[in-house]
Amino acid sequence: MIRIIMLSFILMCAALAGCGTTDNATEEHDQIVEELDPSNENTPDNPEQDNKLGYVRYTKDQLKNDAEQNHSINIDRTKMANMITRIILRNDGFEEVATLVTDQEVLIAYEKNDALNAEDAADIAKKTAVSAVPGYFHVYVSGNATLMQDIQSLHNSSIQDNSYENTIDSIIREMKKSPQEKE
Repeated sequence: MIRIIMLSFILMCAALAGCGTTDNATEEHDQIVEELDPSNENTPDNPEQDNKLGYVRYTKDQLKNDAEQNHSINIDRTKMANMITRIILRNDGFEEVATLVTDQEVLIAYEKNDALNAEDAADIAKKTAVSAVPGYFHVYVSGNATLMQDIQSLHNSSIQDNSYENTIDSIIREMKKSPQEKE
């Protein structure tokens, strides 16, 4: 009789332990889903995310429930301009580069040395920018170093303030006079 009671007790403990494991597994799964939730995006309050790789994972149900929300990509235009400029300057032949990134355009003015011809310089500058920004951006380049000052004059402008549009259009017209890429 004692053996039956002990065996029943052991089986009951094993069953309860199994239930606890299921709860722990469910909690662990929920924690993983929470950690991988793309809505926990990089915010100024969460700068340690800058050093992490980008990864998301969805189920079809999550995507269906999220369909009504409009998701947009935020681009740090200053960081983008910085990256483009630094990459261009790593190429031999460029002495100085100024880059402006708006919500639709990338404007790049540069000063090159004599070792680099105008078409090659334009090709390098344009391909660098095209590879760095989304495909809907229009990229304009120019070896006219005086345009660097015009680009610089816009560096404190805001995309909410459309008063700079005429200046951008004027700069683009000047840039189009220079080679835009290798033919």
